[in-house]
Amino acid sequence: MTEPRIPPPLEEFGDRPFSFYPPILGVEHNEWRFVRSTWSELLIQNTGTREEIWIPRRYIGEISQIDQPVMIVGLLKQLEYRAGAVWPAQRRILEMPAPDHPASRGAEEETAEPPHMPRGFEGKTESRVGRLIALALLLGLAGCVFLIYLFQGARGGRVTYEAILQTDLALTAQDDYFDIIRKLGTPKDDHWRSETGEMQYRILEYPDRGFSIVLMGVERDKARYVGALDKNWKVVHSVKLPGGGDTRAMLQKLQKF
Repeated sequence: MTEPRIPPPLEEFGDRPFSFYPPILGVEHNEWRFVRSTWSELLIQNTGTREEIWIPRRYIGEISQIDQPVMIVGLLKQLEYRAGAVWPAQRRILEMPAPDHPASRGAEEETAEPPHMPRGFEGKTESRVGRLIALALLLGLAGCVFLIYLFQGARGGRVTYEAILQTDLALTAQDDYFDIIRKLGTPKDDHWRSETGEMQYRILEYPDRGFSIVLMGVERDKARYVGALDKNWKVVHSVKLPGGGDTRAMLQKLQKF
């Protein structure tokens, strides 16, 4: 039986830059360098702010074997930077304020007797409500029939089907812009998101194929393929991450630009 592969320790990578996944909350720039270590902790430095923080080894997961577009170090828990240290991130639950109505007033309202109603008034009210409900149902049914008629008339009475992307795009996390152009051809549109932010995103649009290609990288000249989105900005293809999982969750959070 083959023993599971033990990932190399972070110390072996020297001063090569890396990024955490998931990123540490409370830190905007997600690029770090190893400084030194003890038996229980690692000291790392942020390449943007030059700030140094200690991270317990028990939170460090697998390390990617490739460094394109950037080496990824997996975290076993979502961490948050607070007061000069990292802590496991906690979800904050907002409590709704209790109603300020006194209990005695509610009890009095419940025990209060209803006003006297004339004979026959309740029966007339129920009959009128029933007629209104029946009328609303008839109007809704007529509206549905009318819309179906218009829809079929606009399409000549034929049912049409739209193709949905089901096949693999044959693209990997190592593919850059030139690899994609060689495999898919020149895109209809090519644009970047603004330069602000820790990651750079590039969109290559192929409207005739029904999808757009997404590239990501710390620097623009090192952007690599991370997935594809359809015309409605839905994920149709993603790539595997070194520490497990894939880029689908990240693409679902990516805002349209």
